[in-house]
Amino acid sequence: MEKIKRFMFIGAHPDDPESCAGTVSKLVKAGHVVQFLSATNGNAGHYEIFGATLAQIRYKEAQEAKKRLGIDSYILLDINDAYLTPDINTREKMIKAIREFGPDYIITHRNNDYHPDHRATAELVCDCSYLVMVPNFLPLTPPPKVMPVIFYKYDSFKRPYSFTPDIIVKTDDVMDFVLDAWDAHESQVYEWLPWISGDLENVPSNPQKRKDYLAEKWFPRWKKTADSYRDLLIKTYGKEIGEKVKYAEAYEACEFGGVHDIEVERKIFCYDTGE
Repeated sequence: MEKIKRFMFIGAHPDDPESCAGTVSKLVKAGHVVQFLSATNGNAGHYEIFGATLAQIRYKEAQEAKKRLGIDSYILLDINDAYLTPDINTREKMIKAIREFGPDYIITHRNNDYHPDHRATAELVCDCSYLVMVPNFLPLTPPPKVMPVIFYKYDSFKRPYSFTPDIIVKTDDVMDFVLDAWDAHESQVYEWLPWISGDLENVPSNPQKRKDYLAEKWFPRWKKTADSYRDLLIKTYGKEIGEKVKYAEAYEACEFGGVHDIEVERKIFCYDTGE
């Protein structure tokens, strides 16, 4: 197996890193160390629970997701949801968090996205990509040994340019882990998101039926990824397997941070290719 690597999945909100849950479950199985970091405390994502009460609920949900995925830690910065900006103070918090974990790889949002917190998170990570190695910036927290390599996680936005994957991971065999990870965020997947989409009355109360509802609503996202990037799946897994993959997660190399070696990285992310 490849040398153990450290992966940091940075999202704007608790539940954002879970869009990579299939990949994460495979990385954990391969022995790699994974941390999730939410740049905000998630205290705005509800229609009837507010402030500190919601932040505490979302923290507990994040820790439950951590347990279900078997990751090392799930960190939430104490910054209010919808108030995230890529200012100096927040940059300091982000760099400190990155240095303390010392990732080989960081996976985050792209800069073009519908949510200002997502865009701010992407900008923060890019702003940190060089300064994280500068010893005299936050000198009491030493820089890591290597500059982290950065990837963007998949999104469907087209402007100013569409997502262009460099790595794709088949997830058919780990969709139960994906479902469990999302299911941990009850206040979001069964309350807030259905409410804001006008579907709250259709959410079942039975736990198993809730999971079935979640799969019906969300699995098409990962199917779209597999269908959109079929050629890369075939290149990665071979024609026989690649043509049959139903669900996938994809990643685009970021030009900031450490230097990419896509062939090496593909083997780390997709260790079960048979290579």
